[in-house]
Amino acid sequence: MAKPKKTDLSELKDISIKNPEKIKVGLVVAEWNEEITSTLQQGATDTLLHYGFDKDNLKAIRVPGSYELPMGARSLLKHDKFSAIICLGCVIKGETPHNDYINQAVSTGLTQLSLTSGTPCIFGVLTPLNMDQALDRAGGKHGNKGIEAAVAAVSMIKLNQELEKKSRSIGF
Repeated sequence: MAKPKKTDLSELKDISIKNPEKIKVGLVVAEWNEEITSTLQQGATDTLLHYGFDKDNLKAIRVPGSYELPMGARSLLKHDKFSAIICLGCVIKGETPHNDYINQAVSTGLTQLSLTSGTPCIFGVLTPLNMDQALDRAGGKHGNKGIEAAVAAVSMIKLNQELEKKSRSIGF
């Protein structure tokens, strides 16, 4: 018999990082669909605290909508040295293809910002077809994608810590 498909992917992984209490992490949260994004933010924050991050080293800012997440992340990076930026939003499909344009712009913007800054900017944007799907992914039957975004951030911080120990031999 086939193994049942896992529907809640929001589980904490066994990740150990060096001095999490000293590491700064930024959170950029879209105000649009605040019912969803505030739940994502709470999941991300609780997850970071679980891993030993100090609440005083978590800097959260709000931006009007998901489209503004890359600019919010850039503003945070100009403000201070962060080891990761978690960007949280929710773009519901609706009646027009606006969601395609917004989601593409946000993912491209965060990718470019991550590559140019050297700081992981995590894409924690829900892209559901309707509000029920959004609720399912913001603490509902499919977990909380804010948790998953925070786990991704912690994983990238760990990777960067591990790579810092190795010598640079190819000119980067």
